[in-house]
Amino acid sequence: MTEDGWRLIAVRGATTVESDTAAEVRERTAELLTEIMERNSLKTEDIVSIIFTATPDVVSDFPAVAARSIGLSQVPLLCSQEIPVTGSIERCIRLLMHAYSDLGRSAIRHAYLRGARQLRTDLPE
Repeated sequence: MTEDGWRLIAVRGATTVESDTAAEVRERTAELLTEIMERNSLKTEDIVSIIFTATPDVVSDFPAVAARSIGLSQVPLLCSQEIPVTGSIERCIRLLMHAYSDLGRSAIRHAYLRGARQLRTDLPE
């Protein structure tokens, strides 16, 4: 924690796409990023890095393209493939965002949107 009460936090989120098109991957990823930033009152300059994963059936575009399109071009971004577990959610994009915030761990609001909502039904919307 810094002297002014800021600490490094990690925020999780996920969403799904109906079909694997570049436009939909960018749209849904941007929606997820915007939701996470709004829920946690994060500004671009607060974000340290973002790791994206996508299920093996998402190949039309990189989720990082969406992040750059909404102004996160100076944030280090990494895309990777999700582990292909039998029976897991299809066409799913997940992220792990690291940011500086004055929020305590219990106040962090993760975002699971669309078909990914079923991954964390224990969390409030």
